[in-house]
Amino acid sequence: MGQLDGKVALVTGGARGMGAEHVRRFVAEGARVVFGDVLDDEGKALAAELGDAVRYVHHDVTSESDWQAAVSEATVAFGTLDVLVNNAGILRFKRIVEMSLEEFQTVMAINVTGAFLGIKTAAPALTTAGGGSIVNVSSVEGFVGAAGLSAYSASKFALRGLTKSAARELGHSGIRVNSIHPGGIATPMTASVAGASGVDGDSFFSELPIPRWGRPVEVSEVALFLASDAASYCTGGEFVVDGGMLTSCGY
Repeated sequence: MGQLDGKVALVTGGARGMGAEHVRRFVAEGARVVFGDVLDDEGKALAAELGDAVRYVHHDVTSESDWQAAVSEATVAFGTLDVLVNNAGILRFKRIVEMSLEEFQTVMAINVTGAFLGIKTAAPALTTAGGGSIVNVSSVEGFVGAAGLSAYSASKFALRGLTKSAARELGHSGIRVNSIHPGGIATPMTASVAGASGVDGDSFFSELPIPRWGRPVEVSEVALFLASDAASYCTGGEFVVDGGMLTSCGY
């Protein structure tokens, strides 16, 4: 028996990195998964790899019509929707005085508005299914800031608040809403930012209590728990997956 046997999930930003691992783990645990992204070539390749248990859709998370199409794909193809993972996000490394308003708004639109639209669009389907789970992927940057990451950090702080409000609003419909806060996870996105910031990632992470980069699947295991019935009394929670990064004040 898989932890998600019989469940249908929708995962955003699922074509690569953490999102792709979420899709793989959910399928391995018995779920059928609709996943979306704007990286169509990578998304279609992952769908071909995983077969009939998945459907790939082109999905711009800032588009209401794309959200409606993604939720519809889940309910039409698989009959229901039980889990939403708001994983899609972008990161821009630039200091405040150098960042344009458009760049700031783009980060906020994808990381915050995208999750808001996901909750808004998926909630009726989850309610119809008798309840379910929403997992919002935030970050350790939702607890602390870093120079050059103002927009990203602002968006991840906002996602914490959105999670807690949604948990209050949707709990009586049987919908649990929680957030995950990864630290330094080795993905294409974090590799590009480490390069832009000049940070020696290997040296930095060697000082953590768990002295290495995290693996995407280690975040997926927490997403899997929150999506499953094992987390039936968890809502409004914040689950940190950071190798101990937040244990230190930096000295």
